[in-house]
Amino acid sequence: MQKHHRILLVVSIGVFMSTMDSSMVNVALPTLMKVFGGSLAMTEWVVLMYLLVVTVTLLFWGYFANTIGQGRLYSRGILLFTIGSLCCSLSPSLGFLIGARFIQAIGASMMMAMGPALINSSYPREHLGEGLGMVGIATSLGLMTGPAVSGLLLRWSHWRFIFLVTVPIGLLVYIFWRKILLPIGRPRRMSGRATSFDLIGGVLYLFAVTISIVLLTQTHAGKGCCGQSALVWSWSFSLAAAFFWILFIVYELRQGQPLLPLRLFLDRFFAMAMVSAMLSFVVLFLVLLLMPFYLSSVRGFPPDRVGWFMMAVPLCVFFVAPLAGRLHDKIGARIIASGGLSICLFSLLLLTRLTSDSPAAFIITALALLGVGQAMFLAPNSAAALAGVAHDKSGITSSLLATSRNMGMLLGTAVAGFIFAHTYSRLTGGLDIREYAPGQVASFIGALHQTFVVGSWIGLVAVLTSWLRGQPENRESPSP
Repeated sequence: MQKHHRILLVVSIGVFMSTMDSSMVNVALPTLMKVFGGSLAMTEWVVLMYLLVVTVTLLFWGYFANTIGQGRLYSRGILLFTIGSLCCSLSPSLGFLIGARFIQAIGASMMMAMGPALINSSYPREHLGEGLGMVGIATSLGLMTGPAVSGLLLRWSHWRFIFLVTVPIGLLVYIFWRKILLPIGRPRRMSGRATSFDLIGGVLYLFAVTISIVLLTQTHAGKGCCGQSALVWSWSFSLAAAFFWILFIVYELRQGQPLLPLRLFLDRFFAMAMVSAMLSFVVLFLVLLLMPFYLSSVRGFPPDRVGWFMMAVPLCVFFVAPLAGRLHDKIGARIIASGGLSICLFSLLLLTRLTSDSPAAFIITALALLGVGQAMFLAPNSAAALAGVAHDKSGITSSLLATSRNMGMLLGTAVAGFIFAHTYSRLTGGLDIREYAPGQVASFIGALHQTFVVGSWIGLVAVLTSWLRGQPENRESPSP
């Protein structure tokens, strides 16, 4: 096996593990809520912690790769992810599990950031597209197998195995393949001024994102910290979030080497690609968070059947994404990407018609359409964003695309939990979903419908944003 093929194998395994883990946990949320007796607002932090850490750290690893090396950083990511997975499987409480997910997410973020860079550094130029395409297949396979594996393990084994299953794979890869990774992308001594790390910008970004997510997930809890009323607590966190976002934006605009090159967003085509990517994942994760609760609580399906239902989304992505890429080459991103988001919008409108006895074919069709729409959007949108920037800015563009997707996942999870929990509490007189009983089916469906209606409006904004990108021009992107 040639060296670049071995690098591809290691990167694909890492991508497969991290994506499979994230899709497994979504299916397991109802089980985890029952096991630990946590509220929806608390249990969803098992997902939110992972997404939050990945979102706020993705932009950092490019700098550390210049000082540590791409291969060394990726191998440490595998080790951290494996240690985090083991800690998750041993969790005695929900709080411990959320903390272990923090460790897991640091490792996953390292792998996500360095995986494409390793392929770029090791693959021959004439086969680079093939290598990146294989990584895309590994991503799809991880997303596809996660729900099914999680469902089977929850049905026939124990929830701890959904985290334990990746531990032996990660250890074997780290022990036997680490030496192959270390020489790849080694830091080079550069003449002139070294690139400085925007530490202050990173801290401001961390505070802005974290406070915003805490605000969305905890406002409906009724009380803030230290006994404050919900209204005072919400206003305090809203003002704090606005303060840090404004401070971050003003600070970044004044930096010569910012963490987030905001001037790139002066280009409408680029800006609309990033915003629509974020909104597409908000829509996707609205569905991925809540549908397992509907399937398990309202419909009473066992975990393995829930997993099979949820596979409809990634399965369609797997088969449709290559076709969408070829269509982009022929007609461009605007029509195909906007059409894909329109299909996502139609899927959400179908889901607003869910009832307590909707046919399985109806549920699968709605989820499959969501997968088809996402597949039609993602590849053309990413290709257009990367093609529209100068070659020396392709790295930061790739990081920004990954950040926008993860920000969408994060916001989708937070918004879904906030709207559903708030509506369900109002309809049931203050109850949480963990107290669900068969007599509350109407309240559950009402909260689900309300969440998907809001998701439909977000989907409509995503369609308009994608269409308003206009046509690409033959230009260099604005200098950051």
